[in-house]
Amino acid sequence: MTDAEPLFPASHPPVKRGRIGVLLVNLGTPDGTDYKSMRRYLKEFLMDRRVIEWSPFYWYPILFGIVLNKRPQKVGKAYETIWNKELDESYLRTYTRSQTEKLAERLRDHPDVVVDWGMRYGNPSIAERLNALKDKGCERILLFPLYPQYAAATTATVNDKAFDALKAMRWQPALRTVPPYHDQPAYVDALANSITSHLATLDWEPEVVITSFHGIPQSYFDKGDPYYCQCQKTARLLRDKLGWDDSKLMVTFQSRFGPEEWLKPYTDKTVEKLAQDGVKRIAVLNPGFVSDCLETLEEIAGEAAESFHHNGGEKFAHIPCLNDSDGGMDVLEAQVRRELMGWI
Repeated sequence: MTDAEPLFPASHPPVKRGRIGVLLVNLGTPDGTDYKSMRRYLKEFLMDRRVIEWSPFYWYPILFGIVLNKRPQKVGKAYETIWNKELDESYLRTYTRSQTEKLAERLRDHPDVVVDWGMRYGNPSIAERLNALKDKGCERILLFPLYPQYAAATTATVNDKAFDALKAMRWQPALRTVPPYHDQPAYVDALANSITSHLATLDWEPEVVITSFHGIPQSYFDKGDPYYCQCQKTARLLRDKLGWDDSKLMVTFQSRFGPEEWLKPYTDKTVEKLAQDGVKRIAVLNPGFVSDCLETLEEIAGEAAESFHHNGGEKFAHIPCLNDSDGGMDVLEAQVRRELMGWI
């Protein structure tokens, strides 16, 4: 068959083809702050065996008997404090949508590339958006879990869900996944620039800057999860870039849940102790989050700041995530263009 010959006979039903999809996937968000929305979201999240690795025979009675009866109200109130009232949605959804739109604009030099977004938990689902991309004629799809550092509870569960969606397809697109980019120059440069530019807006200089990563249970690390090592490497490269030592740029872990021991040092305990030890000025950033969300806006900018001041600290700054800033978009674009090589 020559290039001039049609792919299908004239009587063949129309088939959309020849396009490439890019699907950005973030952790997820509830649809609202009400009890039902929060319970639905938490149920999907906390039933994921990648997130909670305990036996269901032990975990489900706790989950359905206690957690899902009490936690939705508490988490819903926390979300209300950082909710995007203008759009009636979480900022995680706002930023993920904006990142998608801006990435699509940056890839306009490849008109056959379609950029979309989904959530691992909540809406829009990964399966829904993969099917939508396939229906648009995407025969190849790049799946981008939006986590710089790899963890089984984040990157792996996104990949799992995508592969589950492919299982249900008669005609599957080819699928690539974006690897962790914790040590990529574009990412480290963007973090360093965000720190220096934000600190330049302050009329004071922090004595300590904390990089607070989301934690995982210590047992997950002991089983071989590389997350801790990748967080430490990000911080080391960031120190090298800024010319700081580990007393100026510290690594901590936040958001622990349940009775298990999690990765240490804990962010909340560190912030409290620094203040008690006489440190008066600190700044905190969250390099493991591509978008500001409950864990950054409420837990760090809210709770951690309050704890620091309560224990004697005087100046506290939360350095925003990269979000949809030019630097943040440079990072996402660099990973996507690299992983699309050979397809575009």
